Amino acid sequence: MSGGTVTKSPEGSVRGAVTTPMSRMSALARAELTLLGRSKATIIAAVLVPLGLPFSLRPVVDDMNVEDSGLSVGLVLLPAAIGFSLLFGVYSALTGIYTARREELVLKRLRTGELRDTEVVAGSALPVFAMGLVQCLVLAVGCTAFLDVPAPEAPHLAVLGVLLGLVMCSALGAVTASVTRTVESAQVTTMPFVLVSMVASGVAVPLELMPDRVASGLELLPLSPVITLVRGGWSGDLSAYEALGALATALAWTVLAVFAVRRWFRWEPRR
Repeated sequence: MSGGTVTKSPEGSVRGAVTTPMSRMSALARAELTLLGRSKATIIAAVLVPLGLPFSLRPVVDDMNVEDSGLSVGLVLLPAAIGFSLLFGVYSALTGIYTARREELVLKRLRTGELRDTEVVAGSALPVFAMGLVQCLVLAVGCTAFLDVPAPEAPHLAVLGVLLGLVMCSALGAVTASVTRTVESAQVTTMPFVLVSMVASGVAVPLELMPDRVASGLELLPLSPVITLVRGGWSGDLSAYEALGALATALAWTVLAVFAVRRWFRWEPRR
């Protein structure tokens, strides 16, 4: 120190430039976004598949006679589109990303810096989270425009459903990555949750078309309350009791998934 001037080293300047959790996660998210843009396979699986799958279901939905259950083709396909986005664009994509970064020792190196464990996990998920949110918005607008879906009667329920779904699927992707050995095997480890959610959570087949006892049990699956809230947000047919039940179930699964990440997330490569 001389004449009241403080001289900082270059290293101190760099460290001082990143001081808050948000700024640290933003820096990590920008780096992750760059890596995501270089992975054509991830982009195809996370963007093109969710956009194309819902409309391939149109002939199947036309044969379901959904009108008998008070639904319309649009009210079936719109939640299905969002469900596919959450499953493929968020859950499956993040499982592969976390696995790849772990096996490449990226996660291990990040832990040696200023980033805390929670910031590493959350910052790595931010680009996919944002991409999933934009995708859900695009699908909602597209379905509204091309499938004659009316404006949502209870938009707050639809928004809550999408946000809870994004957080839940992000956490479940991290959990699944913990038991995934390689990026290639992620296609296998993600399959059970994807298939169960598509068949039994109201994504491909609405729970309204199933027997009451079966539907009551399937409502407890992780993605079921998300689809219920999204569909109920558009139709406005969801009672306060049903909405609170769906919210409680979604929150319970989200908390459980976050706890599992904190407890079992792997930072070392699986050899």
